[in-house]
Amino acid sequence: MRKLILLSSLLISTTLAFSQEGKVIQEKATLFQLQHNADTIEFIVVDTVLSEKKPIFLWCQGSLPQPLFGEIYDPNNEWVYYFQGGGIANFDYSEITMSYHLVVISMPHTPTAVSRENLSKQFLYVPDLSKPRKLSEKYIEADYLENYVVRGNKVLEFLATKDWVKTDELVVAGASQGSKVATKIATSNPMVTHLGLFSPNPFGRIDQFVRQPRLDAQLGKITWEKADSLMQQQYDFFKKVNNPDSLKSQPRLKAWKTFSEPFYDDWLTLDIPIYLAYGTEDRTSDLCDIVPLFFISADKDNLTLKRYLHLEHNFFEVEEDGRTNYEKAHWNDVMMEFLNWLNKAANRVDG
Repeated sequence: MRKLILLSSLLISTTLAFSQEGKVIQEKATLFQLQHNADTIEFIVVDTVLSEKKPIFLWCQGSLPQPLFGEIYDPNNEWVYYFQGGGIANFDYSEITMSYHLVVISMPHTPTAVSRENLSKQFLYVPDLSKPRKLSEKYIEADYLENYVVRGNKVLEFLATKDWVKTDELVVAGASQGSKVATKIATSNPMVTHLGLFSPNPFGRIDQFVRQPRLDAQLGKITWEKADSLMQQQYDFFKKVNNPDSLKSQPRLKAWKTFSEPFYDDWLTLDIPIYLAYGTEDRTSDLCDIVPLFFISADKDNLTLKRYLHLEHNFFEVEEDGRTNYEKAHWNDVMMEFLNWLNKAANRVDG
């Protein structure tokens, strides 16, 4: 669960010298580095002794340059490093590490550990804290789907050579944007045996910003004239996203283009077991409701769909008045059900 931990300076000053064997970080995880073109891929295995042979569970984190470790001010009035781990701190990841080597890859051009001098209030890495909304230019240029997939497959290729890794099972899972990365890794890597999708959008990304004003108009929150204007703005923006000249001059648009493609058709190409979980109050994932129809039409039965009632994008409860109740979190319940499903799919338990 969530823990505040001290982090030695060794983490921040890591070098390629330990890329092959890794370096233990504050008795928490083992950090590895791989060189890929102009990028150094950093990733952790959430264990300190890599001797037991287990399969890999690759967790693909969501969007934005959140470090795996970030320095924050804790309730005891001390500066400490908080282990976010790409979102795995939201649930009891020790349950995963009992059966798997849990792997999380740092975001591109984002240090694994970020001190308070470069950490925004939103837990994002920023080169200059006086400009908390200005992200690293290198990160922006590297923030597109194909790059995440290449980086993920490179890490998996490296791990497959290790004698502490079982290669007969490989779980790839992700939340939100990470579900898209996980999808493309699964379709490009034949070693993947199970795919976990949490809070995905089957149709990409841009469509949710068209659906939202329509719903708001139907509920009377805005006028239909306003909804029409907002939807037209999204069409105009998407034209820019798909304009080659715009992509050259504005690298940030590449993420919008690559992450806005539909993904349900990729799921249909897979024959491995797929687990899809989402909350009913999550506008992003509304269209997950129709995904089973595609599988039925294709005569495929490898999809397990889990709909969580009255939960939002990050699986917090939503009250009747529409407000998110951050005191009622259910990520751990969601992940435990996925692990139970994995155990059955991998024949580790009866039934």
